[in-house]
Amino acid sequence: MTKQNKSLTIITIIAMMFLYAMIAFVTNLAAPVGKIWEESFAGNPHSGIYGMLGNFCNFLAYLIMGIPAGNFLAKYGYKKTALTAIFLGFIGIAIQWSSGVFDNFFVYLAGALVCGFCVCMLNTVTNPMLNLLGGGGNRGNQLNLIGGTLNSLSGTLTPMLVGAIIGESLADKGIDDVNIVLYIAMAVFALIYIIIRVTPMAEPQKVTDTVVYEHSPWAFRHLTLGVIAIFFYVGVEVGVPAALISYLHKNFGAGYDDATFIAGLYWLLMLVGRTIGSFVGGKVSSRTMVICVSIGALALMTAAMLLGDNLLVKMPTNWSFTMECMPIAALLIVLVGLCTSIMWGSIFNMATEGLGKYTAKASGIFMMMVVGGGIVPLAQSAFGSELIGYIVPVIGVAYILFYALWGSKNVNKDIKID
Repeated sequence: MTKQNKSLTIITIIAMMFLYAMIAFVTNLAAPVGKIWEESFAGNPHSGIYGMLGNFCNFLAYLIMGIPAGNFLAKYGYKKTALTAIFLGFIGIAIQWSSGVFDNFFVYLAGALVCGFCVCMLNTVTNPMLNLLGGGGNRGNQLNLIGGTLNSLSGTLTPMLVGAIIGESLADKGIDDVNIVLYIAMAVFALIYIIIRVTPMAEPQKVTDTVVYEHSPWAFRHLTLGVIAIFFYVGVEVGVPAALISYLHKNFGAGYDDATFIAGLYWLLMLVGRTIGSFVGGKVSSRTMVICVSIGALALMTAAMLLGDNLLVKMPTNWSFTMECMPIAALLIVLVGLCTSIMWGSIFNMATEGLGKYTAKASGIFMMMVVGGGIVPLAQSAFGSELIGYIVPVIGVAYILFYALWGSKNVNKDIKID
């Protein structure tokens, strides 16, 4: 690799890291902002489901856009796909802002859907690009884990920021009360668009319309089982902290600001886990890491459901890290963040390993199943704010453990990928 190509690769990797952060920022706005809209349905027995509809629309976009995003990437390349995604993100946030102006829940849902199109396309770009720039294998996984660290930092700050702005109670609050967060998001999208537009970027694979695909990506068993694993993973990642907010606020009587701060600690521990994972990812296989953390997540969630609030522990509840008594279930659920931290990049790495020219199309299929981030939490919300709802993510993690143990093995090495 020449010095110029090496510098271009480094610039491209840094750009992908920033996009990783924006993915979490946009995605993690859905749950706390959805809780604001939930208050407008107060008294309705299904208000919890209404509160998760924005999150559902955000992830429904993956089902709609997943394959088109992969095809767009294969035809136009990584830079054009990234720029298109960023433009959609700006529009989606602007629509959400306008829902406050019109005081219309359905306008908000439309904005959440457009934002979903954005993050779907961004994920389609960042994951395979970092994996390919790292040369696949452990190094590719390591780059995705480093990007995931920034993703977790952004994911940590988002609910904490919304909670701090809203305060202790959701009563009489509207989306106008978080306009400052939406303005920040639009400004960042505009800035990143300009930077990527003027910055040369390395294309890890040549864009061409003449590539011949002898098989469907679905022909690879480890990809097929992997997209099911990512369906459950994203649902677990989103549903675990979102349900914790409802449990603490409604069942335990914690203030909304305290509940969102504690949920933010889940994302903070994901940051810690991904930081650790970025160091060990070059030495430990994706399969080994997923097996270990899946077992840990199953143990923590099962213990949380069994112990509930029978035992209280002190946890930080604000930016001053004031310690207050909270149910031990909250601590156990927050610790799940350490386990889910390395799953995304590791599952993607296992599912796309050895796909060669099929990687771009496979990435689109992979993104399609991220719709689990909308379906799994919605299923979990059917249990209200009760801890028994965590049986849903327990089932999801059990499948992920199965995938790491048996489903991730590439049994189709005879398929031509050159």
